[in-house]
Parts: sequence; C-alpha cells; structure tokens
Amino acid sequence: MSVAARCPGEVRGVRRAPASIGVLALQGAFREHRLALERVGAHATEVRRPAHLEGLDGLIIPGGESTTIGKLLQAYGLDEAIQGFAASGGALWGTCAGAIAVASVIEGQPQQPRLGLLEVRVARNGYGRQVASFEADVRVEGWDAPFRAVFIRAPRITGVGAGVRVLAVYDDQPVAVGDEATLATVFHPELTGDDRWHQAFVERCLGTRAARRANASAETRTA
Repeated sequence: MSVAARCPGEVRGVRRAPASIGVLALQGAFREHRLALERVGAHATEVRRPAHLEGLDGLIIPGGESTTIGKLLQAYGLDEAIQGFAASGGALWGTCAGAIAVASVIEGQPQQPRLGLLEVRVARNGYGRQVASFEADVRVEGWDAPFRAVFIRAPRITGVGAGVRVLAVYDDQPVAVGDEATLATVFHPELTGDDRWHQAFVERCLGTRAARRANASAETRTA
C-alpha cells in the first residue's frame, strides 16, 4: 500500500466526481483541514453529528486535545457512527490528537475514549509539551522530496500492529502509519501549506469509493 492508494476500476481519461470528505468539527484545527481539502479539489464538509457522515468517502479527525475529542465523540454518538462508517468502507485519517483517537492503545490511559480502528500503540505528548513544538523534514514512502512536518504536542507511535505499514519516519521513528482503511499522522499537515498529504488522502478516498461501489454492485448481482 502506498500513501495514496490507487483507485481500482477507474478508467484513464474519465473525469471522476470530486471526493466528498468530512472533517470532524467538534474541536481542534478543522478549518485548516477543510481549506486544504478545498485547495486540492475535494468537497469538504464539517462533521458534528452522525447524520453528517452520510454520503462521505472519507473523514479527517484533526488535532486538538485528545481527551476532549474522545469525550465529545461519545457525547454526540459519533464514536459508534464513525466505527460504522469505517466498517462500511469509509476512509479515515487522524492527525496528531486524531491519531490518538483512532489508535487501539493509548499508553498509560486505558480508560481514555478512543475509536480503536488502527492497530497502533501511541504515547500522548511523546515528543514533548507545547513549548517543545518543532518542525522537521520527514521521509515519506514513495515521495521524491521530504515533507516539512509541524509537531505540536505530538504523540509518539510506540508500537505498530501486524496489518499496519509505516509510511513516514523521523529520527528512525514512525510518524505516519496506515492500513487499507485508516491513516494516522502524528504531525499537522494542515498547517504547512504543502497539500501533498491531503492530495494523497483524496486519492485514497476515491479508491475506497470505487471499492465500495464495486462491492455493492457484486452484492446486487448475487441477491
């Protein structure tokens, strides 16, 4: 799997409908993600209720405060709704606190609400508190040039499950990982002005859309 999953079944030269991607807008840097998605040609929607997931190809869970995000997900019924969205084939991307939200294990915080959709272990504030924020070039799988990443109270990925691939590294440590359905980056791509990660997620969403439609067609033929 590359960062930008190829779209099965797409015909070269045929214009595709724009990806429809939601940004969880309960707390954190959701506006910056929405603007980045719009710059790369996606249709962006702010998600605050389970009904807002209807018709989306993908969802971004932005940075912010991970405990607050987890509690708000539960309060609005979005935890189960997002888990169902993922189970139906929707693509997910968690950035910084969003990476904590999608993780299966949060070190030292077994009771913290989380979605548990990606088999990774994370440590909150693993790269330091707010005053230790920094920028660094990270090597990304399949990219010719490094990505200048912004780390703000970034979690550290301390373990990766069997089905999860490391997609980017900094200082020999994974900082972006993913499986076929869910992507997690511990830095903030939306704050850089470099939209390559958002473009890659758009391509991933178009791929999952094609796969969902193919599965639906197959089910219809066998019904």
